[in-house]
Amino acid sequence: MVKQFDLIATAAFGLEGVVARELEWLGVENAVTENGRVRFKGDFETIARANLWLRTADRVLILLAEGRTCTFEDLFQLVLGIPFEELMGPDACFPVTGKSVKSTLFSVPDCQAITKKAAVERMKKHYGLEWFPENGPKYKLEVSILNDVAMITLDTSGAGLHKRGYRKEAGKAPIKETLAAGMILVSRWKKDRALIDPFCGTGTIPIEAAMIARNIAPGLKREFDFEKWPCFDKEIAVKARREAEAAIDRDIRLHISGSDIDYFAVKQAKDNAAFMGLATDITFQKLDFRAVSSSKQYGFIITNPPYGQRLEEEAEVRELYKAMGAHSKSFPTWSFYVITSFEDFEKCFGRRADKKRKLYNGMLKCNLYQMFGPKPERTPR
Repeated sequence: MVKQFDLIATAAFGLEGVVARELEWLGVENAVTENGRVRFKGDFETIARANLWLRTADRVLILLAEGRTCTFEDLFQLVLGIPFEELMGPDACFPVTGKSVKSTLFSVPDCQAITKKAAVERMKKHYGLEWFPENGPKYKLEVSILNDVAMITLDTSGAGLHKRGYRKEAGKAPIKETLAAGMILVSRWKKDRALIDPFCGTGTIPIEAAMIARNIAPGLKREFDFEKWPCFDKEIAVKARREAEAAIDRDIRLHISGSDIDYFAVKQAKDNAAFMGLATDITFQKLDFRAVSSSKQYGFIITNPPYGQRLEEEAEVRELYKAMGAHSKSFPTWSFYVITSFEDFEKCFGRRADKKRKLYNGMLKCNLYQMFGPKPERTPR
């Protein structure tokens, strides 16, 4: 019988619905969205494909236990009931992280210690050992308590899923790969349309767009913690990667470009694209945004401009957004998707957004301003 797990894909606030849609594309049924996460069920094949393909999720977790915990004894018994031996060998390394919000058990170090102690007791009973070397594969556990309800989870991903492997250095105003992919998926951009990022930095938005267009799995060039677990059949990951390689669209011609006034950022963007095999798919150039142009009648501008977080930068950013609005008139039939934490963006830009979506860039609460261009005229058959 195939082992089924209760799974959680964590996500930045505002992207939960996008993650659920991605899971649906992967064939997952009955995914449930909650604040900061999406719950679903699946086996090890689901875990492998979710880690490999999810573009907007932060991590894929196995939910080991969930229950009300108002005392340390409650927490100890909850963890003691988890069959760790089904996943972890006697050499397993199982560090415990934790967090607690609005709960009786507010001391995170104590919650971590109790969780670790209960896990060790369970392992002692099964393996008949008094001491565990913890020099084997890593199993990252987390105890998370919210309103006195504890969740014990096991991280299958390892490094966050935003780490695709191509970005060695971040720019001055970096945007996570997961958020960049989320912006593109929210925009409903199609791969046969032009896309420009006039503040591309080290190239995250154009690279994510090219990966989406070519159907390149975002996790194809990295490893995950679950692949090192003895309980995991290595052939599942081999098969999933083989299928991902075969799914890449190598024939389509793309019209994606990025520009920035920072020479070194543009150089890094070119290197990042080359790492993913996208060097010929994206045009990067050092250019002021006012000089950006296109011969395409229809397209998308998707960008992450400076926000002006410091007070002394506010006047400068206001002028920047006014200039962006003025230059946007050179693209009357294009759609604009701009993310910023600057609350007066619409006023400065000189245009109200057709739609706004609250998103978080790291800890910064932002809005994704969506200004729709007209639909392209249909070509007569």
